[in-house]
Amino acid sequence: MYDELKFHNCEHSKDPVLGCALEGVASVIAGIEDVSIVIHSPQGCAATVANAYDLHEIDFTRRKVGCTRLFETDVIMGASEKLKQLIKDADNTFNTKTMFVVGTCAADIIGEDIEGICKSMQSEVKARLIPIVAGGFRGNSYDGQDIALNAIIPLIKKGEKKYKNSVNIISPQANLNPTWWEDLNWVIKTLNSLGINVQAVLPHNTSMEEIKNSASASANILLSHDAGYQFAKKMEKIHHIPLILSDIPLPIGTENTARWLRAIGIYFGVEDKVEQMIKEGEEKVIGLLRKRALMIIPRYRNCRIAISADATIGIGLVRMLFKELEMIPEVIMIKSGREEAKKVLNWELSTLGISPKVAFSVDGYQIKKGLSDFYIDTVIGSAWEKYMAEEIGIKVAFDVLNPTNRDIYVDRAYFGYDGMLNILEIMGNDWERAYRSKEISWAQYE
Repeated sequence: MYDELKFHNCEHSKDPVLGCALEGVASVIAGIEDVSIVIHSPQGCAATVANAYDLHEIDFTRRKVGCTRLFETDVIMGASEKLKQLIKDADNTFNTKTMFVVGTCAADIIGEDIEGICKSMQSEVKARLIPIVAGGFRGNSYDGQDIALNAIIPLIKKGEKKYKNSVNIISPQANLNPTWWEDLNWVIKTLNSLGINVQAVLPHNTSMEEIKNSASASANILLSHDAGYQFAKKMEKIHHIPLILSDIPLPIGTENTARWLRAIGIYFGVEDKVEQMIKEGEEKVIGLLRKRALMIIPRYRNCRIAISADATIGIGLVRMLFKELEMIPEVIMIKSGREEAKKVLNWELSTLGISPKVAFSVDGYQIKKGLSDFYIDTVIGSAWEKYMAEEIGIKVAFDVLNPTNRDIYVDRAYFGYDGMLNILEIMGNDWERAYRSKEISWAQYE
C-alpha cells in the first residue's frame, strides 16, 4: 500500500482547487454538437457554462445557451413558471432536437422539480428534454462529469451489431494538459494507424448521431482516471461493451506508452504493428535526447520531486520521473479521489518499489502543506503550484498543467513519445529559468 499523507485539522476545505458539479456537467454537454442548454440559475452560473465551451474551444456562434437569471425574489417565491417559459423560448429560438435542462444550486435550494417540469413540458416543445440536476452540493467537477455522462445513456440506442475493431473514447476532457485535445488526437491517429476505428468520442465535437450509435463499438477506452468510470461500467452492463486499459496508467513516458500500446495490440490482435510503432517511437526519443539533452539525467538524478496533479496525468508521470529521469517522487498529491485511480497508483508504486507520501482529493491548503512539510527540490504541477513553491522557497517548479502561465499557440500532446518530449522541453526550460540570477545589478556594467 502507498504511504497515505494525513492532514490534521483540515476537516473543512480552505481553498478548493476543483470546480462544482455544474462545471463538470457543462464540460460534457459543451462537447456535444447541435444541442441547446437551459440553465435554471442566477446569471453567474452562465459564466461556468461559457467556460465549458471555452474548454472545448467552441466559439460564440455555436453556443445555444439560455439562463433563467434567478433573482432573490425567484429563490424566495419559486421560479417554475420562469423556467417553463424559457424552455419554450429556447425551443423556438435554438430549434435543436435535444435540449438539456440543468438545475443548479439555486434550483436545489428552491426545490425545483427539474425532472417533473421536463416531463410536463415535453409535449409542448419540439426538442427532446433531458433534465440534469447539477447543484454544487452534489459534488465537484469530476462528479458533475459523471452526472452528465449518466444522463446521456438513455440517448444511446441498443445495437445488436458490434463493429469489429471499433472503440468509443470516454472523458478526454478530464485531463489537465492545457491542450488535452491533442492527447485525444494522438489517441485517434494511433488507433487509426492500427486499423481501429473510433466510433464516438464522449464527448468532444460529438454529434447526436454518434452518441446514438455508440453501442455499436466493440470496446470502450477511458482517457481519464478522474471521471467516466461509472458511465463505462453502465455501458458494459447495458450494451455489453467492455472497458479496456482502465487498470494501467495512460501513455505518458516511454514505458507507459509501450505498455498502453501493447495492451491495445493484444486486445485487437495487431501486436506486430504495435511493436514497430514502439521501436520507432523509442528510437526517436533516445536519438533526440542524445543530441540535444545530454545533461538530462545528471541534472535530474536524485532530485526529490513533488507531484501535484489530476490522476490522469499524475499517475502516468510517476514511472517517467522515477525510472526514466531518475528523480525521487517524495510526495504525490492527486486532486480527485476515485477508488479505481487509487488502485492503479498503488499498483504502480508497488511495482516500482517506492513509497512516497500520497494524498487524494487535496485542496489548495493541503497542497501547500504537503509541499512545505517535506524536503522537496522541485515541484511538477500548474501555475498554482509554481506560486506556492516560490512562496515556500522551493527553487524549481515545472508549470506543466492547467491552469498555466504559458502562452500556447501550438497544441502539444502529453501522451505518447512526442508527448514525453513535449513535457521534457517544458521541464528543461523551467529548470534553466529557475537558475538564472535575479540578483545581478546590471547598472554597474553600464
